[in-house]
Amino acid sequence: MFTGIIEETGVLKEIKKGAQSASLTIQGKVIFDDLAIGDSVAVNGVCLTAASLSSHTFQADVMHETLNRSCLGKLRPGDIVNLERAMAANGRFGGHIVSGHIDGIGKITSVQTDDNAIWYTISADNRILRYIVEKGSIAVDGISLTVASVNHAEFRISAIPHTVKSTILSYKKAGDLVNLENDVMGKYMEKFLLSAPNKQQSGGITREFLTKSGY
Repeated sequence: MFTGIIEETGVLKEIKKGAQSASLTIQGKVIFDDLAIGDSVAVNGVCLTAASLSSHTFQADVMHETLNRSCLGKLRPGDIVNLERAMAANGRFGGHIVSGHIDGIGKITSVQTDDNAIWYTISADNRILRYIVEKGSIAVDGISLTVASVNHAEFRISAIPHTVKSTILSYKKAGDLVNLENDVMGKYMEKFLLSAPNKQQSGGITREFLTKSGY
């Protein structure tokens, strides 16, 4: 489990590609304070397991499903990546609940400066947009961000200078692809409602009940 508050940016030192898999070697600094083999690290929002460690580098294996769902397969040696260790039980929860399980890929269509903020417009398909709500949370390359607006084709976020300079947002431009993870609560709520009985049972909640109640 992660928070979407990036700890540092690292560098992809090496990528070895198999037929339908890959092995990444990533270099960093901060996350190695207590990183151990078997620990989870979010790399651009993708939850990976540290399979081996050396001097400020770790190696992680990426399976076929992860490559299909994310942008990791498009990385090249020298690329900068966002890094976050799994959330500590005694730490502050500064972002939102991020699982590190990517829902799909979005495309940055516009980057605009607005005084001290930078606006990013990101297009995505409907299976991702359906869970995005205005003023809700979304993880973009593992960064916990607030949705400023959303329509049928795209959504917009506004980032403060600290977030931009502390993450790979500072390198992003129109046309770049990003990993997207929806707020997990929306997905669970939809699953619950779709599997709920059609008729309201004693003490139960149905889609019809919520609709009539204004939800």
